[in-house]
Formats: sequence, C-alpha cells, structure tokens
Amino acid sequence: MGELTDKAKGLANQAAGNVKQAAGQATGNDKLTAEGVAQETKGKTQKAVGAVKGALGDDV
Repeated sequence: MGELTDKAKGLANQAAGNVKQAAGQATGNDKLTAEGVAQETKGKTQKAVGAVKGALGDDV
C-alpha cells in the first residue's frame, strides 16, 4: 500500500474505533469498548506507517 492509502485507512480505523468506544461506554459493553480501543490503536499504527512511507518513499 502507498503512503496515502495507509494514512486513509488509519484515519478510518481510528474513527471507527472511536465510535465503537463511545457506543461501548454508553451501553456498558466492555467488550465493544475494548474492540474500539484496539481498532483505534490499529489506525494510529497505520497512519504512522504511512508517515514513514512518506518520509522514505513508497518502496518501504
């Protein structure tokens, strides 16, 4: 994947993770909250990979 693709997917996962966290907290569903935290973390990692690719080139 390219830099922009990684960053876009990262942003989408962060947003979805935040929604899951909020829904989990609102309903008292600890499993959903944990899934949201995990998905948000995945998104942050994807964005970081995209940033590295941007700095070093898409060949990474």
